[in-house]
Amino acid sequence: MAEPTPRRNEPRLRPAPLLFEPAEAAGDPEHFFDLESIEDPRALLARATELTQAFRAAADRAVEFQAIAAAQLADPRRFDRLTPADIAERAEWTEDYAKKMVEFGRDLMRGEPDGRTSADPL
Repeated sequence: MAEPTPRRNEPRLRPAPLLFEPAEAAGDPEHFFDLESIEDPRALLARATELTQAFRAAADRAVEFQAIAAAQLADPRRFDRLTPADIAERAEWTEDYAKKMVEFGRDLMRGEPDGRTSADPL
């Protein structure tokens, strides 16, 4: 399971690097970060686990950036601010989820620990 997303005052754990694959390998549907070439099940489990944790950490971090962007776009001080409905449409979210993301983004920008254990605002 992925580690909880640390808050601003906590150090971040570094997940395994996500190495970009050559274009030829990426075009092959059977190729996935060279996992198919690992024959030892122990090594396969270890590398697949590293990738799983890295993807989860990357997804959590991306959600945090989405929330910050949503909060910035909804900032009432902006002359071009967007409504939660506008943000929802742009991000392909529901309006209720956009409202929660705006709130989550505001919490992140204030640096407030809010007791959540992941980046998911729900």
